[in-house]
Amino acid sequence: MSQSHQQPALPTCPGCEEPLDAGDRFCGACGHDLSAVPTGPGDRPTMAVAAPPAGQAEAGPGAAGRAGAGTPDAGAPRAGAMEGGAVRWPAAAETDSSDVPAPVHSPADVPGTDSDGRPLTGPGAESGGGAGAAPGGPAHEEAGAVRVRHDHRAAPGGGTATGAAADAGGAARTTGDRAAAVAGAAPDGAAEPGGDPDSGDFPLAAPDPRTAEHAPAAPAAGEKVCVACRSGRVDPDGYCENCGHAQPRERDHMEQELDTVAAVSDRGLRHHRNEDSFAVSSTALPDGSPAVVAIVCDGVSSASRPDEASAAAATAANEALLASLPRGTHPQQAMHEAIVAASEAVNALAQEPAGAMGHDAHRHQNAPACTLVGAVAAGGLLIVGWVGDSRVYWVPEDRTRPTARLTEDDSWAAQMVAAGLMNEAEAYADDRAHAITGWLGADAYELEPHTAAFKPDRPGLVVVCTDGLWNYAESGEEMAAAVPADAQERPLHAAQVLVGHALDGGGHDNVTVALLPFAVRPDGAGSARASV
Repeated sequence: MSQSHQQPALPTCPGCEEPLDAGDRFCGACGHDLSAVPTGPGDRPTMAVAAPPAGQAEAGPGAAGRAGAGTPDAGAPRAGAMEGGAVRWPAAAETDSSDVPAPVHSPADVPGTDSDGRPLTGPGAESGGGAGAAPGGPAHEEAGAVRVRHDHRAAPGGGTATGAAADAGGAARTTGDRAAAVAGAAPDGAAEPGGDPDSGDFPLAAPDPRTAEHAPAAPAAGEKVCVACRSGRVDPDGYCENCGHAQPRERDHMEQELDTVAAVSDRGLRHHRNEDSFAVSSTALPDGSPAVVAIVCDGVSSASRPDEASAAAATAANEALLASLPRGTHPQQAMHEAIVAASEAVNALAQEPAGAMGHDAHRHQNAPACTLVGAVAAGGLLIVGWVGDSRVYWVPEDRTRPTARLTEDDSWAAQMVAAGLMNEAEAYADDRAHAITGWLGADAYELEPHTAAFKPDRPGLVVVCTDGLWNYAESGEEMAAAVPADAQERPLHAAQVLVGHALDGGGHDNVTVALLPFAVRPDGAGSARASV
């Protein structure tokens, strides 16, 4: 009588009892980890188990086959052996000398069956089967297959970490983390990228491509560095190649100090550029006595290229004075000639090459223009000259003495006051007060340089400034109150303070001031004024 082969019953999930397919490692219904060790009885909780010492039989079927005759006491009960259908759990190993608990076995290191009902193969099983495998059974049929472990890291030199540790008498380690198994841990012999495979650390993140691939090149020696980010290179247009920040122009804030004169110019808080300019210098008269020069120019904003006009006028006037004073020219005449030279320099800016300003049909009606005011201290005299509404103030060292404004504005308000049509308060309260009636430029109605000579009988400070300052200290008394008491000894610091005074007041215009301390000769006496 033939004997029929009885098909084994399909295994079910221990968590939800749903049927399982062959080769399943996780339940398709509840996600239960089928490779986990079955839960023991309620009175015998799961405990960490120690790795078998070197030279002793390994736990799990197939170990005897690898140990062979060399394994002592092969018939002795093994750790984790089944007794009456229940697992007998060995006691946990003691900690080592460093108080680190010994690693535990993986689930496959103890007896059990897989989802097909086949006995689990221990870490020591090799090709060719082992003594623990039933002949003719499924385990025996697949004994020569390469088994891929998903619950261990790779060990150096190939093989799993469990097998390597067991061979050396060490212990194996399991993650016990279903999420790691779902994500697909590295197979045997494959090291995780980004670090030591046995370190347990996560691999380092990839570098940020925004900084790794597109980082700006560091500025070379001598190149400008961005004032905002402190790392980007400034392109020829004045913008940072890293953060795009517009860089301050050289003329946005300027300072200069000589032994007896100092000047400061600032863009202010409302204008996009500084259209003021200045020049300070010193020279010697034919008799060897010093001559100190201060020139301040204010570009007319309604004209084209006002910044170029003010720079050209200040440079031309300063150079004319430095050329004429050492030759013995009277300082007042030298000032007049300097203003004429400045006017010619500004006029030349309107003479552009053919086609350069062809798009502007009214270029001669909107030529570059500026105002000018200057002071020269030479031979005991104080010479001032001006065209426009920039001013010169006299502030005596003894603040109990009266202060004075030494210039008259070329403006609509000044004309109304001079004609007796308005008083000064009414005129300067009008919206047309700052409309200038005199300036340097190709479209000026008529050049009328103003010059005046003074012979102070006491030391004091000469304040040469644009309307960006005197708008916030209009009268002589207000200007004297804004000037620091130590301005005679520290003219640059005093100029900085005055510019700060204008900025604190609102900074609606460019601000420029030059301070010229005036010392009286021992034999000097009296005062005189000549006006042309």
